[in-house]
Order: sequence, then C-alpha cells, then structure tokens
Amino acid sequence: MNALKRHEIFSRLQAENPHPTTELNWHTPFELLAAVLLSAQSTDVGVNKATARLYPVANTPQGIIDLGVDALKGHIKTIGLYNTKAENLMKTCHMLVNQHAGNVPNTREALEALPGVGRKTANVILNTAFGQPTMAVDTHIFRVSNRTGIAPGKNVVEVEQKLLRHVPKAFLHDAHHWLILHGRYTCIARKPRCGSCIIEDLCDFKDKTELA
Repeated sequence: MNALKRHEIFSRLQAENPHPTTELNWHTPFELLAAVLLSAQSTDVGVNKATARLYPVANTPQGIIDLGVDALKGHIKTIGLYNTKAENLMKTCHMLVNQHAGNVPNTREALEALPGVGRKTANVILNTAFGQPTMAVDTHIFRVSNRTGIAPGKNVVEVEQKLLRHVPKAFLHDAHHWLILHGRYTCIARKPRCGSCIIEDLCDFKDKTELA
C-alpha cells in the first residue's frame, strides 16, 4: 500500500470520527491505568461496569491500598481473571505510592516496570493519558493492519513499528483508536462488514464480503 492510500484511509476515518478515544471510562491517568489493567481478556463494557462500582469507593493508588485486596476482588469479581488482576493492581498501587508519589509515570520504562503492565498497556497510557503518539497494537489493530495492507506484519511489534513509520504524522496520535474501533465494529474477525466500510475501495483485502 502506498502513502497516498494510507493518507486517504486516515482522512476518511478522521472525518467519520474526529475525536476518537478509548471506550473505557476514566477521568484520571490512574483510573485509565487501572481500567486497562483490568481489561485483559475482558470487554470494555464489562470493565466499565466493574469500575463503576470500584471508583466511587477507591479511585487512587492509596485508596485501593486502603480498600484491601479482598474488598478489591469483591468489586471486580464480575470480570475474568479478577483474582490475578486484583493482585497486580494492588502491587501496582504500592509501587505508585512508594516510587512515584502516587502518580502514574509518563515514561515507557517506568510504566512497564509496574506489575501487569506490558508494552501494549504502556502505549495506551502514554497515548490516551499523556498525548504521546504511540501505537497500542491489540488483536483488532493487528487484524486490520494486515487485512487492509496498511501495515502488514508477522507479530504485534512488527505491526507497531510499521504503523509508526507509515501512518502520516497528522493522524498518528489518534490512529490506534481509529483502527481499534474499525476492527471492533466494521473489520470484524470472521466476516468483515465490507459493504458498510468507508475505506473498502482503498483496502487490499481480496476476499471482500458483499453484504454489510
């Protein structure tokens, strides 16, 4: 795929959704970090229901610590892997309080040192909370990047590096949100909704579906 096609793709995605963001509910960097930690192998809808119960009770690192791990598990038990997630979140809160004065750090190295925080989670925080042009490649972005030809790669790191290299700078900050939403609602895994896709004519996917 050439640069002109990529520019047109992101121009259309921007026109359709000028201010994309995560579908997780959050108001502070810590609320976003906690929500992303809880979101692994869970839906954003499910996480939002859990944080709607948790955040009115505790929405800071010290608040989570004061709540205690057993009570924390009780608030998030509706989401998958809640025991492990609660333990990681509690350890993260202790590190934030002890090493960062209760604040969420804004560097990749410091974020990835937190329990349960990998490259993708760090990219989400850096982009969404701190406005850095990172690319958090999840299953949706990996699929869309390969299927459309925007940034084909054999693994998530390769796709991430190609996106950072090939997405026009004007679109780089919001690109991962557009691609996630496109993969979640249009370019879905089993049968993409090509008939209702605003970039169908620019996409390199050969087995396009006729119906929306």
